[in-house]
Amino acid sequence: MEKILVLLLVTLAAAYAVPDPRGIIINLDEGELCLNSIQCKSKCCHRPSGLSLARCAPKASEKSECSIKTLYGVYYKCPCERGLTCDADKSIMGFITNTNFGICQDANSSRK
Repeated sequence: MEKILVLLLVTLAAAYAVPDPRGIIINLDEGELCLNSIQCKSKCCHRPSGLSLARCAPKASEKSECSIKTLYGVYYKCPCERGLTCDADKSIMGFITNTNFGICQDANSSRK
C-alpha cells in the first residue's frame, strides 16, 4: 500500500512539473500583449495606431489588407497567411515608415 501511495505522489509531482505550453514571453495567444511578432503563435504582433499597445493577431486572409514582412516585427496590418502573397507597393519610404500596405492574394492565381 505504501508503494502505491509513493508511486501516486511521484506521478502527481511529475504531472505538475510539466511546463505550460502557453508561454509568458513566447508562444502567446491572440489578444495578448507583444513586443515583436516572434512572440506570437500567429507570428503577427499588430498595433492599430502608433500610440496603441501591440497585441498578437491572426495573419491576414485572402483579399484582406496586409503588410509586407518587415524587420521591425510589429505591424499596422498583419502579413498574409501561408500560401498568400501581399500585393503591395514595395517602396523604400513605405518600408521605413511601415506604410506599405496591400491586399493578400493567392500566390497561384496571381501568376496567371
